[in-house]
Amino acid sequence: MLRVAVVGCGGIGNTHARQYAQDPLAKLVACCDILRERADSTAARFGVRAYYDLGEMLRSEEVDAVSVTTAGADNGADHYEPTLRCLDAGKHTLVEKPICNDLAKAKEMVARAAQRGVQIGVDLNHRFVPMAERARTWIAEGRLGEVLLCNMELWIGNGNESSPWFHLRALHSHSVDVMRYFCGDVRRVSAFLAHSSRRAIWSNCVINMEFENGCLGGLFGSYEAAPRHGIERCEVLGTRGRFVLDNVMEDLQLYPHDSDEIVRHRWSMMGPGPRSFEETFRNRIHRWLEQLDRGEPVDGSGEEGLRALAVIEAAIVSFHERRAVEIAELLGPRA
Repeated sequence: MLRVAVVGCGGIGNTHARQYAQDPLAKLVACCDILRERADSTAARFGVRAYYDLGEMLRSEEVDAVSVTTAGADNGADHYEPTLRCLDAGKHTLVEKPICNDLAKAKEMVARAAQRGVQIGVDLNHRFVPMAERARTWIAEGRLGEVLLCNMELWIGNGNESSPWFHLRALHSHSVDVMRYFCGDVRRVSAFLAHSSRRAIWSNCVINMEFENGCLGGLFGSYEAAPRHGIERCEVLGTRGRFVLDNVMEDLQLYPHDSDEIVRHRWSMMGPGPRSFEETFRNRIHRWLEQLDRGEPVDGSGEEGLRALAVIEAAIVSFHERRAVEIAELLGPRA
């Protein structure tokens, strides 16, 4: 059983804490937040010790792994320092997305984990559902043939105006990761951004991608949907068929080119499989714990979080400079 702690006791931090507390592979032993009332509230809820200083927690508690669920600008600015401190202390570290809001710092975080010989993962929880895994299996089995196109839509309501890039960095690590999960590394990016007259931040985007395997992709994102009518939809087309995955985990359909029969999977709210979006956190954290327990490389790794962030940063550069941007310009060639 792995001894774990949570750093950052906001809403997402409490979600991580709840999943650790319920998972048979983990023992939640501590939580930490610079706001005493937050740390105290989480500690009381889960029966663990509260800390208000990360250094003190790392010195005082024997922990194997830590979730860093701090926020900051773009929901990622406060990840860098606590993550490095946890890695330097030899702790496996699961970071909320985005891995960071600064690409250079994100690269340093991934490199530091490798230097210290510990794992770094990112909470790219949208991929951790049975339907996404099934769809990826279809690709591996050749049921789509040669993969040609990937269309991704993620529209939700969020009125945050804190940063011009908040919509891109805070949300679309998920979108890009889902696209990469099905289609592999992205080679080149071009982007168009806009906002309505009522918004100041770039709240709408179209991001075009060319993948290393030749597949083409388009991401359509918005923070201007009505909160109750958000949508996440991913469609992948190949030479032998296509699939459509709706709302992360609700509905998956396969359309073979050589058949009139549609293969459809839906998850009952009363049966096995995801019953609410919280299940994506449960699946992700359980996979994290399983792989740490087995000593395996982790899915949704820091490297994958870094490469998702690089696509977002390439989109920002593309918008500014009105050109297509190679990912290798930002990250260098793959080793």
